[in-house]
Amino acid sequence: MLLKGNIAIKAQEQIIKNYAMVLEFNSIKEKETPTQVQNTTVQIASLNTQDNTNISIYCDGACSGNPGKAGSGLALYKNSEKPILYYGNFLVNGTNNIAELNALYKALLLASEIKTNEKVMILSDSKYSIDCISTWAYGWKAKGWTKKSGEIKNLDLIKNAHNLYEQIKNKIIIKHVKGHSGIEGNELADRMAVHAIKAQNYEFEEYIYGSIDSVL
Repeated sequence: MLLKGNIAIKAQEQIIKNYAMVLEFNSIKEKETPTQVQNTTVQIASLNTQDNTNISIYCDGACSGNPGKAGSGLALYKNSEKPILYYGNFLVNGTNNIAELNALYKALLLASEIKTNEKVMILSDSKYSIDCISTWAYGWKAKGWTKKSGEIKNLDLIKNAHNLYEQIKNKIIIKHVKGHSGIEGNELADRMAVHAIKAQNYEFEEYIYGSIDSVL
């Protein structure tokens, strides 16, 4: 039955209002496929730091197919406490290099929000992503973000990560670690990257777990 007049308008307004309340109650969000890295930062409300807090952030990317479905993961260590795990940046059609760059960029974003007098250690098993933002970017930037051998792949992402690196490089140390060599933080970050693909999480979320063994 089609309602007419003021009654119809009021009824429609109430239906829309009720639907909005249901969406809000269930925290329903429309999923969108990002075409590039999102600049949103990771929530660190649960991360209380002090002036002498030692922070290490392991970051890793994963890709199923290369190109294929991709995701990124982080494992954040604070002093000797249980690590905080994050997963996200799911891409329907990505590459391993993009996933690694996304992970490193998120680690930089996280480091930029942490307040401590100690330098934040960022550890990645991707020499490509580390060199892109901390070494090669300087030469590319000096030449107007070009290189002789052709296109700079993932340029927008590299620019964003490099600019942030420039802002916080005095408060961080970026270190390369060997992947899949039994380093706990690297293995946890890898598991989170794989989980991001399975969960198809575009946004970064904290992964709730019981024991480290249950994740590994």
